[in-house]
Amino acid sequence: MAIDIKGVQRIDLMNYSPNTSLTIFLSRCNFHCPFCHNPELVIGHDRLKSIPEEEVLDMLRSRKEWYDAVCITGGEPTLHSDLPAFIKKIKDIGLLVKLDTNGTNPAMLSELIGSGLVDFISVDVKATMEKYDKVTQVNTDTESIKKTISLLKNSKADYEFRTTAIPFFHSEEDFLKIGEMLSGSKKFSLQQFRNDRPMLNNSFMSQPRFTEKQLMDIKALMVPYFDEVEIKNI
Repeated sequence: MAIDIKGVQRIDLMNYSPNTSLTIFLSRCNFHCPFCHNPELVIGHDRLKSIPEEEVLDMLRSRKEWYDAVCITGGEPTLHSDLPAFIKKIKDIGLLVKLDTNGTNPAMLSELIGSGLVDFISVDVKATMEKYDKVTQVNTDTESIKKTISLLKNSKADYEFRTTAIPFFHSEEDFLKIGEMLSGSKKFSLQQFRNDRPMLNNSFMSQPRFTEKQLMDIKALMVPYFDEVEIKNI
């Protein structure tokens, strides 16, 4: 299936810091995480207007001096079989590419890494493997996610694993299991849950967040497993 671009954020200073980037949002996801902040890309995306691929590429060509990089997110970008070809067109313009993914398509990630098409990969690790179905609200192929983890840990790609921390789903024990599962990885980002904007399941707007102290305590638990650990407010 061809690339289906549903949105473009033209100036993004945070998604691929310290680079100035443009973020491209692709439709569809194979997860239904209730706290998803892009629900329109998961359910009802067919009702959203698509942006022609060439229109986005023309904008990048004409304004490439404004940007260092392009971030591709979703939804789940690897559901689009034409993603490698699309990324190559971006690379041909002379821009770096960061890819956000849930890690369910290790074959495509291997192709992208092997072809040198991605400069940074950010993989969302939703939970411990035992809790994946609870978080994603689907029957998750955790073996594919394990393959993605192994692929990145054993590659020369620049990457991070990240988890959005939500008390409803995660305990300190869960984070220790996640740390053990990802042990030896380059970077882990602990993302603060935001409950102040619409989600796939708006009942999660009433779910509590971890306090800053609790996040710092979780960070301390994770530090032994990674080269770098940071807390992100998304």
